[in-house]
Amino acid sequence: MAGGSAMAADWADNSIGYRYGTKFAEPFNTQDISKNIVNFQHASGYKYGTNFLNVDLLMSDSKDDNAQEAYVTYRHTLDIGKISGRDLAFGPARGVGLTLGFDWNTKNDNSYASKKRMWVVGPTLMMDVPGFLNVSVLALFESNQPKGISSRYTYDTHPMLNLAWGIPLGGSGWAFEGYLNYIAAKGRNEFGGSTAPELNFDGQLMYDLGTAMGLGKNTLRLGLEYQYWRNKFGNPSNVPGSLAKTPMVRAEYHF
Repeated sequence: MAGGSAMAADWADNSIGYRYGTKFAEPFNTQDISKNIVNFQHASGYKYGTNFLNVDLLMSDSKDDNAQEAYVTYRHTLDIGKISGRDLAFGPARGVGLTLGFDWNTKNDNSYASKKRMWVVGPTLMMDVPGFLNVSVLALFESNQPKGISSRYTYDTHPMLNLAWGIPLGGSGWAFEGYLNYIAAKGRNEFGGSTAPELNFDGQLMYDLGTAMGLGKNTLRLGLEYQYWRNKFGNPSNVPGSLAKTPMVRAEYHF
């Protein structure tokens, strides 16, 4: 019973979302791609930490073979201060954590057809801000088995600096949310080519329409999203489609 009590959620939020953009890019593709993306997201906290799960179903137009992709991200952050019973706050940080998780994807396009598998682990600082700001340094253990190779290929273990945030903008009903990843090069790719460091910024400006409509705070949220992704998936800048600058519209229903 004690273990069950420790794992019981103190809070939880689930949402179903939709976003759309017409300026997506894919490596080795010179065209702007339109994508419809349906999303499920879960976040929760319990006595010793937090959980985050994101599932994207991405549907491309004909410029990307009308491909369908599933991408799953899971992160579990253990709060070391809560586990040890010590206050580890210092400077701008309210706590220290250990983050573990994975990424998983599959895509059915006619060219690369990614089958990514990745484990992550590393320390996290939880910053003392309104909402949240987590700063993590994670080791990435990544592999893939796309078309053209007979067995799963494992890249060099490489680090990632990750910032993830959700900051309410006063009492305006607006919030600034998103993430920033700086990912080091991961050695040779599965075809023998070089890889390059990635920069992936995704920022969202979201409005709480639920309160205005009497549906409950943050029940329905609408906003704009922008993604800047340089050297996408580790492809060097001379590869067509390795740079994405993608504005999107976004809607979320929370329950």
